Amino acid sequence: DWPENVQKPFSSVSGDPVTWAKFCQDTLKAKAIALRLIGTHPDRENRSPEDAAKTVKDVLSAINVPLIILGSNNAEKDAPVLIAAAEAAKDKNCILGKAQEANYKTIAAAAMANNHKLIAMSELDINLSKQLNILITQMGFDKERLITDPMCSALGYGLEYTYSVMERIRLAALTQNDLTMQPPMLADVGMYVWKIKETQAPESDVPLWGNAEERGIAWEAATASALLMAGAELLIMRHPKAVEAVGKLIEEL
Repeated sequence: DWPENVQKPFSSVSGDPVTWAKFCQDTLKAKAIALRLIGTHPDRENRSPEDAAKTVKDVLSAINVPLIILGSNNAEKDAPVLIAAAEAAKDKNCILGKAQEANYKTIAAAAMANNHKLIAMSELDINLSKQLNILITQMGFDKERLITDPMCSALGYGLEYTYSVMERIRLAALTQNDLTMQPPMLADVGMYVWKIKETQAPESDVPLWGNAEERGIAWEAATASALLMAGAELLIMRHPKAVEAVGKLIEEL
């Protein structure tokens, strides 16, 4: 899910997560690093929780910016993987995720026990998002350490629906003083944008669409900007030029 045009800026470092993380921190001046343990997915490399924990330790030892530790989005496998990752990063105050309805008890407990923040993800439904936040806080998890992920979508692929859900969550927090809707929101932009046809199709196939890399950068920046306006406080992005464009927008707000 990393087409050539977004992988290109990282081509010299993408073979090693530690080198990649240091490049993002030192060269690109990333404000945080998102480490996605995609290799643990059963349909990928099916790497063990122990392997994932080692990667987490290695990356943590190489950087000093905040670390976001993400599973493979396989609810069953993420539970043991994120437990191991949370323990490996104990007391490093990382952001752990994503807790979903099927595994939130296990992951929330691991985050609490090891002093991490937690991402709670539901599937584009304000009621499900609220319910999951309630269930997690009822376990004793501090609301101030919770981050809501209403689930993301790319421009042209349901962005309006995502925008509407995020907007309703933020308005509930601000106008209704709904405490369960007040945690900051995450938009996991990059992984959704760079897997769609519009960011992957080469210019030779669709010449009217213009340069493929420029198109992808614009698509990611536009998606991120829209979700920022909807109320997102944390954006996970991929292409450095898209990050730069959104950074300039934030400075101008």
